[in-house]
Amino acid sequence: MAEVRAEMVANVWKVVVSEGDTVIDGDTLVILESMKMEIPVIAEDDGVVAQLKVAEGDVIQEGDLIAVIE
Repeated sequence: MAEVRAEMVANVWKVVVSEGDTVIDGDTLVILESMKMEIPVIAEDDGVVAQLKVAEGDVIQEGDLIAVIE
């Protein structure tokens, strides 16, 4: 199981995956927006998205849980 956490304070601009989706290392999970820059959040493991903890428009803080991959 891998937890994907935010590396910075940002807005969730776009959610690319859904719970139940299969992802591989390098797939984009969500796209964050901070200071007019788009920052993709990348899966670092192969697996299935077990939990998706953010929605488009959310404001997240550094360390917040974005997704769990099993």
